[in-house]
Amino acid sequence: MKCKLLALLAVTMLTQMSFAQDVATLTREAVTFEKQMKEMEALVKYKAIIAAEPKNVNAHVKAAELTAAIGTRFKKESEKIPHFKEALQLAQDATVADPNSADAWYVLAMASGKMTEVAEDNKQTVAFVKDIHTYASKALAINPNHAKANYVMGKWHLSMVTLNFVKKAAVKALYGGLPKADINEAIKYMELCRKNDVYFIVNYLDLAKAYEELNKPTKVIEILNLLVKMPLRTVNDAAIKEEGKQMLAKYQ
Repeated sequence: MKCKLLALLAVTMLTQMSFAQDVATLTREAVTFEKQMKEMEALVKYKAIIAAEPKNVNAHVKAAELTAAIGTRFKKESEKIPHFKEALQLAQDATVADPNSADAWYVLAMASGKMTEVAEDNKQTVAFVKDIHTYASKALAINPNHAKANYVMGKWHLSMVTLNFVKKAAVKALYGGLPKADINEAIKYMELCRKNDVYFIVNYLDLAKAYEELNKPTKVIEILNLLVKMPLRTVNDAAIKEEGKQMLAKYQ
């Protein structure tokens, strides 16, 4: 009986070691594909990691980011919806796997932001808008220097400040208002993002827009000049740089 138990324990340990090695291999492969900007291949690997380790927060976060990024490039809303919904589910699973992960709350805020683009009605849109602020706040409470969480919060402030009058009225009517938005807060959060991740390209574009809203052309030009020199790290970066170039051209 003792021999059988020892044999069973040995098999279990070997299985767990093999399991860990497989996940480590999948992670290395996923990271390599990301660096090569092969999104679909990376996504397949991260989903394989999730299947092997359902509580792997990093895999959920990466899969959510990639799924949302892929969905962003579709032109039709009907094509965006399944990707954004899947990204939202992956992000929600990340927070369940580890409620103390800043990455998990950040990616849920990000995915909620994507859902505002495809929400079925104003009430649903406003609910997601509120979620962005709530989840980004949770991420920053855990890690105030989380670059992408700072970006999401900054983007939230920028988006709310630039809402047209009709949309602002809808927000107030449907939800009794939201936390106060401020363009200076948008800049504060985006500058913190830039400080903590100098290569996060989309932050530069929205930071330039925030400075433009504040009527600071010198800062707009400074940020855009940095943006157009940035290396490409994701598939979407090329389009972001092109938008930055077009924006910069207005100041030349």
